[in-house]
Amino acid sequence: MKIEYNNLYTHFVFSTFGRQQLIVEKNRVRIEKYITGIVNNNSSKLYAIYANPEHVHFLVSRSPAISEEQLATIVAESSERFINENKLARGNFSWQSSASAFSISKSDINKICKYILNQLEHHKKVSFTEEYEQFIKYYQETLCKNKVIR
Repeated sequence: MKIEYNNLYTHFVFSTFGRQQLIVEKNRVRIEKYITGIVNNNSSKLYAIYANPEHVHFLVSRSPAISEEQLATIVAESSERFINENKLARGNFSWQSSASAFSISKSDINKICKYILNQLEHHKKVSFTEEYEQFIKYYQETLCKNKVIR
């Protein structure tokens, strides 16, 4: 059945392979614009993005015709290729083989956009590892306590 109206908001978090700090500041905006284009050209709309040296956050609304996994795969493969072809990272660039996708309610869009756009200040106080563990605890309370997050 065709879904005519929807509110499918997803906060994605991609990590660089091995959480290496590969994204350099001078190329950050170019990478963000490229990812924005990928999202917007795949039945989705990007609301906010910030590329940190070892991870990227972005918030999208997407069509029900494309799953989170499909969109993440398209963004990852396309951006990896773009970053490497244009030598926009330190060394060979790749994302980890898995990413995170958190559903967001419409009432939280502004809060999440502000959070994403404030990444530079946020990471002066909280490391990515601490941030990610907080996300997992908040969004995935069913995970085993002994599971190691990489």
